[in-house]
Amino acid sequence: MTNESQTEAEELRREPPELDPEMLARREAALRHVRKFGDPVLKSRAAQVDLFDEPLRAEIDRMGLLMDDAVGVGLAANQVGLLRRFFVYRVDEDGPIQALVNPLITWTSEQEETFEEGCLSLPGVVVEVTRPAQVRVTAQDRFGEPVELEAGGLEARVIQHELDHLDGVLIIDRTTRGQRREAMRSLRELGAGF
Repeated sequence: MTNESQTEAEELRREPPELDPEMLARREAALRHVRKFGDPVLKSRAAQVDLFDEPLRAEIDRMGLLMDDAVGVGLAANQVGLLRRFFVYRVDEDGPIQALVNPLITWTSEQEETFEEGCLSLPGVVVEVTRPAQVRVTAQDRFGEPVELEAGGLEARVIQHELDHLDGVLIIDRTTRGQRREAMRSLRELGAGF
């Protein structure tokens, strides 16, 4: 794995080796709001969003803050118990939080990349996942306006990871049998979902 690949994998997990006590407390508080493995909402397909109102925008803002406090790079509505098709993400710490509502991947590159991924809903689990290196996505923004974007690298991976959540698919569903078995062992040891 190249240094750039390692950096992208670390960024996707975004779990710094050491957090100051205040940040650690904020992260632990945020993670209490994130549904964990074993919750049926994580294996459910989210419904299309039809109403672009103030409560939707407030939920998007709340999820963005929750994602930041949890030290994540993405958060899907399923992960906070909402079966609605939207997610928030930010791959550049200095950039704005992005929200994609009713996202749909319309094209993927033939080139694929394999990197380690973690997930706020699967504490302590990191597995290798192979995904297309580039994607084209259509969606709507928080106001219902159409959005189309092409993404590569970490952004493409995060979008695919979060869109998987909206379809009820977890990273352990996309890895090898051996890594899945190891992940399940880790989750059992943590008492997650059992």
